[in-house]
Amino acid sequence: MTVAPVVALGFAVVGAVGYGAASVSQALAARRSTGTLHTLRQPLYLAGLGCDGLAWLASLVALRTLAVYQVQAVLAGSLAVTVLGARVVLAARLRRRDSVAVAVTVLALAVLALSAGPQEQIQPSGAVRFGLVAAAVVVAVCGWVAARAGSPGASAALAGLAFGGAALCARALPLSGDLPAVLGALAADPLTWGLVGFGVTGMLLYTHALQHGQVGPVTAVLWIVEVIAPSVLGVAVLHDTVRDGWAPYAVAAVLATTAAAAVLATAPATAAATPP
Repeated sequence: MTVAPVVALGFAVVGAVGYGAASVSQALAARRSTGTLHTLRQPLYLAGLGCDGLAWLASLVALRTLAVYQVQAVLAGSLAVTVLGARVVLAARLRRRDSVAVAVTVLALAVLALSAGPQEQIQPSGAVRFGLVAAAVVVAVCGWVAARAGSPGASAALAGLAFGGAALCARALPLSGDLPAVLGALAADPLTWGLVGFGVTGMLLYTHALQHGQVGPVTAVLWIVEVIAPSVLGVAVLHDTVRDGWAPYAVAAVLATTAAAAVLATAPATAAATPP
């Protein structure tokens, strides 16, 4: 399934807003509860999980049409949503550099929206399919080793690789035909299992990293890896394109978004919007 680029960009923005809103909602639920089990039963926490799920689905729709670098950079903008939401809802402190990072994020995303070239329907080779599945296994094994070693930074970096790998699988999945044919193709395609494997690995590793490290550095490492690594591979392997003459601006926008995400990850508002 593909949609018009402007609609796909809208889905990516919905994904970013959904992830940001989920963080604030879950943090607010945690503040109103007396323990972890009580938090998990809070309607606000469940609503946050729902927002996470909808945001993920929206990002998958966006990846059917847009380049990986474009979608991943937009999703990184969820930190700006989190910071602003935490400022309004949780009365969290907003530093001057956080305001600048939010403005940089908005400007960089506008540049990315203008820089993406036409993206063709992907027909990945068998080597790409099985290569992504093999990468999912390698990242999972490395993640297990990093978790055993107790390194939150390594776990966060590998979580970023896993989420980025899931984005690549979603971009490469060929979805065409009627619903029964699509479901059958999905069940038989190695990319589906790669997508699931990457997604589960990413969630487990990010949770482990947050449990053993500080939210700011962990989240910064996650987004830096999650934006840059799949963006490069999307262009190199999946033939994502950039408008003629816009490549330097697209690279600058991706780097600016990543840098802004690193700043916003250390914001007091981000820490306030991270459930314990």
